[in-house]
Amino acid sequence: MTDPVTAWRRLAGGCVLLDGFHALKHALRFGAEVPVAVTADRAAALALADDLAPDVRAALDALLAEVPYDAYASLVPRPHPTAVAALAVRPAREANLRALARMPRTAPVVVLDQPRNLGNAGAVVRLAAGFGATGVVTTGPLDPWHPTVVRGGAGLHFATAVERLEVGELPPGPLFALDPEGEDIRGLKLPDDALLAFGSERSGLSAALRARADHLVALPMRPQVSSYNLATSVAMALFHWSAGGGAPV
Repeated sequence: MTDPVTAWRRLAGGCVLLDGFHALKHALRFGAEVPVAVTADRAAALALADDLAPDVRAALDALLAEVPYDAYASLVPRPHPTAVAALAVRPAREANLRALARMPRTAPVVVLDQPRNLGNAGAVVRLAAGFGATGVVTTGPLDPWHPTVVRGGAGLHFATAVERLEVGELPPGPLFALDPEGEDIRGLKLPDDALLAFGSERSGLSAALRARADHLVALPMRPQVSSYNLATSVAMALFHWSAGGGAPV
């Protein structure tokens, strides 16, 4: 049997870090390929599975290898309270692009235009997965598969299509861009095949994204309040879409 720490060090450069029990749980639920998983306390991790994720308990039992705490801690940037970590194979870009481009869509694609904050991007992936969005696309330099983004997404990158694209490469569909000067979103029905685009909190929409937009829409906001947190804005827009009947059952 291959030593799990040796296997980890061999695979780490080409795999996605799943940091913590919940990230591993979600990744397994949505079909991630996980070649190695370690924990400093196997009994505690399986007890968590019994309580919180009995659907993947058997898979965790087969995967989890117990290693000394110091060995576990040496494999991750900072130890997680659950002392669980795993490596997963990143979904093929080609498969994600096909999923994003497939028409007709039954749920929107979320577009983050030039996002800056890794944690916010992860929170958006988590929201998109929860609402059953087709995917999350970022423009600009931020890598949506950065370990901090994956940590913020709690392993739910595997539940939706997550990719980085240029504005000119965005999937087809009407683009609704969130902008304070736009039409009040409460008067609109967002179609299932929409692209919902959000600018950065600091600079808003880029000129390229604004030029590509078919509609500018605004979230209700009290005067003199500058902006919402990015993830909050995405949550409000996806909830508005879901209220029209498009949310997953």
